[in-house]
Amino acid sequence: MAKTELHLFFFPFMSPGHLIPMVDIARLVAAHGVKVSIATTPRNISRFQNIFIRDQDDSDLHINIHKLEFPFSEANLPETCESLDSLPTRLHSYNFSKATMMLQPQGDELVRQHRPDAIVSDMNLPWTADVADKYGIPRIIFHGTCCFSLSVSAVSAQHNPNANNTNSVSYTQPFLLPGLPDPVYVTKSQMPGRFFGNTGLEEFFAKFIDAETKTYGTVANTFCELEPKYVDCYAKITGKKVWPVGPVSLFNTKTNDIAERGNRASIDKDLCLSWLDSKKPNSVLYICFGSLCVFARSQFLELGFGLEASKSSFIWVIKDNNANEPVVLPEGFEERVKDRGLIIRGWAPQVLILNHPAVGGFMTHCGWNSVLESVTAGVPLITWPLFGEQFFNENFVLNQLGIGVGIGVHSGLAWGEEERIGALVKRDRVEETVNRLMGGDESVEGMRKRASQLGELAKAAVGKGGSSNINIGRLLEDLFSLKKERLETEVQK
Repeated sequence: MAKTELHLFFFPFMSPGHLIPMVDIARLVAAHGVKVSIATTPRNISRFQNIFIRDQDDSDLHINIHKLEFPFSEANLPETCESLDSLPTRLHSYNFSKATMMLQPQGDELVRQHRPDAIVSDMNLPWTADVADKYGIPRIIFHGTCCFSLSVSAVSAQHNPNANNTNSVSYTQPFLLPGLPDPVYVTKSQMPGRFFGNTGLEEFFAKFIDAETKTYGTVANTFCELEPKYVDCYAKITGKKVWPVGPVSLFNTKTNDIAERGNRASIDKDLCLSWLDSKKPNSVLYICFGSLCVFARSQFLELGFGLEASKSSFIWVIKDNNANEPVVLPEGFEERVKDRGLIIRGWAPQVLILNHPAVGGFMTHCGWNSVLESVTAGVPLITWPLFGEQFFNENFVLNQLGIGVGIGVHSGLAWGEEERIGALVKRDRVEETVNRLMGGDESVEGMRKRASQLGELAKAAVGKGGSSNINIGRLLEDLFSLKKERLETEVQK
């Protein structure tokens, strides 16, 4: 029996930050000759349709796509909401999570029909643990973040001094997390759960934790050389295997694949590259806060005024809060900065931009995909975390890697309360932080050098004989061994 007889079934979560790297992992596994199937909804499939076609035509890489019908009406959702970034308001988060849980019967039927050898599932689809258990196959989990943040999240959940509603530690008072390889301090205001407000998602979080106990191991979009202590630490905490296989964005080598990764860009890639070609090396700041960011109008104004005052060249990616309320920039802003500022409304070819020599910094929400793509490109960061584990990612960037400058946010945005919270970062701080990173002083040059070195290690990790390349092989070997054991047991019966 050849190892190519393995069949892996991928269930990605319907949100760009989870969907994009998981599709890359599926394509990476398929490139190793393994049969791969991806199950998701039609609108999410369409984000990658062109890439799948090119994979099949140019690389003879075939991935089976299975459509899941999203239960809009049953969950009381508009029919355009197949992805978390398409929700008209964060108040729909509960309904969206409910809809993803309703996908279990369809997923179960697909697994029953196709009998894969393993399920690779996003953490946000905990029902896949029950399906895997039902059919006696291993479940591999994908979290979408780094092993440092996974370790910090696990330990902080166990040792949160406020867990029993005591007042021993204030919201903003740092406390030391025990048992980690390094001294790591966090505050209650930075804990992931609080940013989801009163959306009723607690019941879903409990299911995620329960499903984790039924999981064989974790596949992670990171690489050993970036966080060796925390890859080992997370494996020790969970008692399960961890396979770092990233940066998976590097699987995309064709310009069109890079430009269309996750969606078709809202700007012509050649126009974008031409604009960058006109700028000096390391002179452009790239600004993007991911697909789920919703700022108050006052915060957009403060950011705009700060960028204008900084005098730096920049590319600013703006996601409108919704189609009926476009983001309002300072009056006359685009005209005043037209020679040094490029505004992209919608989806940007982020990896393509970050790898251009003109880009010298990235202002980011610290979503892990963005952090890792910046590391891979050798670009230092301005960190501006918003919610979830992003504060832990910032901690990793600033205190472990030393390749960024913090904007100074200590508490994030609770979903649905952005306008009430208002502007957390004023224009003066934006100007000061941008000038510090883009000014090129000695400390920043050190960051730039470290970022460049990490970028080289990232490329080596995914190359032949690299750690991530080896880990893909180890993952497939493990799954092959499990399949062989199952078949031998069935024969004995």
